[in-house]
Amino acid sequence: CTVILTRLATKDLHKPISILFCNLAVSDLFTCFSGFWIAMLFITNPDITIFGSKDMLAPYALYTTSILSTIYNLVSIGIERYLAVAESMRTRFRVARSHSIVVVFINWVLAFFLGCLPLMGWNCLHTDKSISVLYSPFCVNYLIFITSPNFMVAFTVPLFTYLRIIIILRKRKLRMKACGQAIGTYKSAEIQVARTSIFIWLLALISYAPFFAGVIFDATNQRCHIDLYPGVYIFRNCTAMLITINCLGNPIIYTLKLKTLGAKLKALKLPSTNRIRACTI
Repeated sequence: CTVILTRLATKDLHKPISILFCNLAVSDLFTCFSGFWIAMLFITNPDITIFGSKDMLAPYALYTTSILSTIYNLVSIGIERYLAVAESMRTRFRVARSHSIVVVFINWVLAFFLGCLPLMGWNCLHTDKSISVLYSPFCVNYLIFITSPNFMVAFTVPLFTYLRIIIILRKRKLRMKACGQAIGTYKSAEIQVARTSIFIWLLALISYAPFFAGVIFDATNQRCHIDLYPGVYIFRNCTAMLITINCLGNPIIYTLKLKTLGAKLKALKLPSTNRIRACTI
């Protein structure tokens, strides 16, 4: 919420990448809200979160939608950063604000469509065949359909984009060094991008890999709910906690680290007389 309010309150941060950052914060907010909804259902009626019920379709669908939107936003941010670096020396194509708005719209439409498929009928409410043990009444084939391609996209696309950014910065650094120019800026940018990409990979791996492993276990499992209680369901709850930690880590990695956003956040806390002077500076 702090990231969203700060970015909406500062006009100079309404840039293409800022729109993607703000939309990432909205996706994380939806993830935490849907996770809180599922947690309340678990507290009030634990059986429906284990054996499945019609009441679990809507919160699970919202949870899936928010996770997919977060993944698509992370991929979009990586692509935007690559285009910004790769095309910085060219004027033929520039990432505009309208492009980011279109990307945000497509991300949400795709996330809502895939996440709401169980509400449209792709569920196992009336049949025990291929029913998910961890996420009843979802079907196992639906979980495989959702997790497998998105898991590959979430790891391969950022890998390509951030590696390409590092390679481009290194080539330009060597070219400037050969011409006898200062390379301090490119060297610091290369280190910062490498460090940020490592953080992104570690956070994504820690957050989503256990969830994907749980889906694979669900697909290969042949035992019923009672046989797996309580150990497997503790693992399921831990995967949900890791996804929530990812929502807390995204603002730190992508936004709160930026000096510009931090300065604007401090300016918003100042009194009205000092705020005008700070914004002017």
